[in-house]
Parts: sequence; C-alpha cells; structure tokens
Amino acid sequence: MSRVSRRIVVPALVVLVVVAGIGLYLFQPWKAFIDTTVNEALPTASAPAVQDGPGMKDNAGTGSGEPSMKDAGRMDLARGGFVTHEHGTSGTARTIRLSDGGQVLRLEDLKTSDGPDVRVYLSPRGADAVKAGLGDGAVELGKLKGNLGNQNYTVPAGTDLSGFRSAVIWCKRFSVSFGAADLDPVAG
Repeated sequence: MSRVSRRIVVPALVVLVVVAGIGLYLFQPWKAFIDTTVNEALPTASAPAVQDGPGMKDNAGTGSGEPSMKDAGRMDLARGGFVTHEHGTSGTARTIRLSDGGQVLRLEDLKTSDGPDVRVYLSPRGADAVKAGLGDGAVELGKLKGNLGNQNYTVPAGTDLSGFRSAVIWCKRFSVSFGAADLDPVAG
C-alpha cells in the first residue's frame, strides 16, 4: 500500500468506526430483537404495584392481576385502545382512581416495539394528533417498563386527568409516537 493511500484509508476507517459507534448508540438496533414483558397487578392504593399479590387471581388461579372484592374503592375514569403510529402498537390504556385518591395510568395487553428512550406520556391531544407532537402540557409518567404486558404508571398528585385526551408511547430521543390511545371517559 502506498503512503498516499495509507493517509486516506486510515483516517477513513477511523471516521467509519466513530460513525458506526454513534449510530449504535443512537438507534440501539439490538432492542428490535429483545422483548421485555412486565405483568404488574392492578394497584389497590398509591403504593407501588406488586406482582400477583394475595387476592389477585384469574379464573385459572394463576394471578393475572384482576381485582378482588377488597378493591371496591377503585374506579375507572377513562379507557381506550392503542393505535399504531411509527411502530406496531396494540393494547388498552386505562386511567384509574384508587381507593386512597391516587391515580394511575394502566397499560394492559400492551404490545409494541422497544427503543432507545421510550417513555409513557399523557397528552392533551387526541391519539391521531400526537403523531405531530405531544402538545403543550403533556405529562411524562416515566420510562416504558416493558414493551409487552400489563403495567402501571403513577399519575403525579394534583394532575387533573380531565385535561388529557390520550396516553402515548413516545420515543423521546427521536420525538416520535410509537402509538397512542384516546382516553374516552367511562360512564359511571
């Protein structure tokens, strides 16, 4: 190899390695092949949810997280099904007032993609409108715990849920919605 070609090839390889490293960091492509399943029980109070606790049995007795009689003070406020935006997303979003007055967003039977910085938000915009952005006043509830399953997100105290129209699975790094669910009030 001539001296001139070595002066071109070595820096080009260094640049290629740096660009590849940045690309891997930003896109984290391995997450497209890894699923994280979360199966949290419905909470009975504002304390963190516990998986498959006492009184939380399904028809087969396996502990799906369905309520027992002691959860009578809990009330569904709104619910809706997820629609796909940038990544295939399905499942149900529910806002729930707990017996102690706390509020949670519950994602049930969620199926979506994982990503490098995926978060859960409440948005004042409808599910279709969040494709263009979350909107002013959106509230972040935390990082997505898993791309599959049932999970709970505590709504900050004092948040008026009536001002939010959708629950959103949002990639913060790339500012895109994976999917969203309109939160339609539940007749009570």
